[in-house]
Amino acid sequence: MRRADKIQEGLKPTRESFFGKLVGLFQRSKIEEELWNEMEELLIAADVGVGTTLNLIGRMKERVKRENISDPQDAKNILKGEIVRILMLGDASGHPLKSSINFSDSGPTVILVVGVNGSGKTTSIAKLAHALKEDRKKVILAAADTFRAAAIDQLKIWAERIRTEVISHQPGADPGAVVYDAIQAAKGRGTDVLIIDTAGRLQTKFNLMEELKKIQRVVARTYPEAPHEVLLVLDATTGQNGLSQAKYFTAAVGVTGIILAKLDGTAKGGIVIAICEQLKLPIIFVGTGERVEDMAPFNAEDFVETLFADKNN
Repeated sequence: MRRADKIQEGLKPTRESFFGKLVGLFQRSKIEEELWNEMEELLIAADVGVGTTLNLIGRMKERVKRENISDPQDAKNILKGEIVRILMLGDASGHPLKSSINFSDSGPTVILVVGVNGSGKTTSIAKLAHALKEDRKKVILAAADTFRAAAIDQLKIWAERIRTEVISHQPGADPGAVVYDAIQAAKGRGTDVLIIDTAGRLQTKFNLMEELKKIQRVVARTYPEAPHEVLLVLDATTGQNGLSQAKYFTAAVGVTGIILAKLDGTAKGGIVIAICEQLKLPIIFVGTGERVEDMAPFNAEDFVETLFADKNN
């Protein structure tokens, strides 16, 4: 299945609900105040967020007035363009700041994956590893969530399915030791990418963040150029709650990108827009189903075109 097709399938619940209604708003003959009010309600209901919604509509109104626009279809195109701009995290010239993984020029690329338990973190790691292997990269996984025996077992089960090696210790072992061994293995075996799973829940939020900082320090001491990416897995079904999670993780370990899991499980796909607008973090991949193949590289244009597509198509 092509990237655009996966995005289309994953966004089906959103397209058939809130954004389907949003597209319908622009079928009227002229632009009236009622259009803005109804648009505001639908965007907020789709988890775009109050602040992001008001910013979007404010920019739309300004452009409609400045460009003397009267056709609602032209206003819709402005909205699509504004959303693309948000999702691409463009610089002053409009060029996207980041849209994919930054691979190391020399030595293995180390990807630290963080996120709370239940977010789809381990499954997302397996999907990422599978996608990288499809791109002919040699991948090793590190089971650094040693606080839950189930986490190690789950990662091993996925690794067996996708035929990928896992570096692990016994439950309760020092996660830093697992990371150290995994980096040494990745370097010694000519690995292209090392993906490190981490704990998603300790006794307190403070303990979790301190443990993640410790792992990051071990990585940096063992391999000064690493980690090359810190990817946060967010569960799309948690909506605005995911934003507060992201703020904590970013402050602790400097998240560089988002894997948005379970996008197919929510009708409120507008959370994607809120993440990029409020956190200024790029979405790198989206989970579009339960199979290991169901992950797609995120593309702003594909995403927006799918959101605004006729729901009957």
